[in-house]
Amino acid sequence: MLVRAPHPRLAHVVRRLWTAEGGAAPEAPAERVLPTGEMHLVFRLGGPPLRLWRPGAGFEPVARAVVGGVRKTAYIRALDPAGPSVGAQLRPGAAAALFGLTAAALADAHTPVADLWGAFAEEAHQRLCEAPDPEARLRVFEALLLSRLEPERRLHPAVAHGVAALRRGASVAEVVAASGFSHRHFAQLFQAQVGATPKVWARVQRMQSALRFAHDAGQTLVDVAAHAGYADQAHLTRELRALTGLSPGAYRRAAPRSPHHVPVFEL
Repeated sequence: MLVRAPHPRLAHVVRRLWTAEGGAAPEAPAERVLPTGEMHLVFRLGGPPLRLWRPGAGFEPVARAVVGGVRKTAYIRALDPAGPSVGAQLRPGAAAALFGLTAAALADAHTPVADLWGAFAEEAHQRLCEAPDPEARLRVFEALLLSRLEPERRLHPAVAHGVAALRRGASVAEVVAASGFSHRHFAQLFQAQVGATPKVWARVQRMQSALRFAHDAGQTLVDVAAHAGYADQAHLTRELRALTGLSPGAYRRAAPRSPHHVPVFEL
């Protein structure tokens, strides 16, 4: 996989760009993707479309090019043998700047890029397929994103401050007080621009911290809970189950290579 930072003009809405060649056999038939509080954009240039698990219905196809909205809980996707792909991890504010929508409108779902960009989505797919190598593919992808960027569409300063403060572990009450808005108004503004309420987004960020500590085998779960800001191990367990569907012990036993991608062998 080739990963790099975006063009400076995209840096406020794109965290990183990546591309992969595919072809390797997946280690499991599916994976549980844990919430991060951020969106992503992916173009699959070969192989089947993204397939998501729906209880009672099995795996259902979505599209080859999708925008993954901010999610409150984990979802399960099929790990089908795939061809080349290219994507971007998006920062809060990307929904408006790249797709002309609120983040709330895209939350808790995967949306086909064709529904957002119309005929340009197919043009983008063709141009990406024509790129001769991974580095060229990233350059084409970056140029496509720059062509869609509306630079004047940025996070409200109070929301931008809130995102940074909540990542540092500030309380929602502290963030609301700093905004100068009422709790209700700030929560509505934050949800529209980020894709989740401040309370939910803060829970996801705390979970992110817990997952980082949980990857250290030398840390007991009591230590993980304390370092990540939970009241105790029971609080950590309740929150992790609610957000991911896994207990801390089950997460550790799965030993995921990536903190947010847990292999699933049985459903």
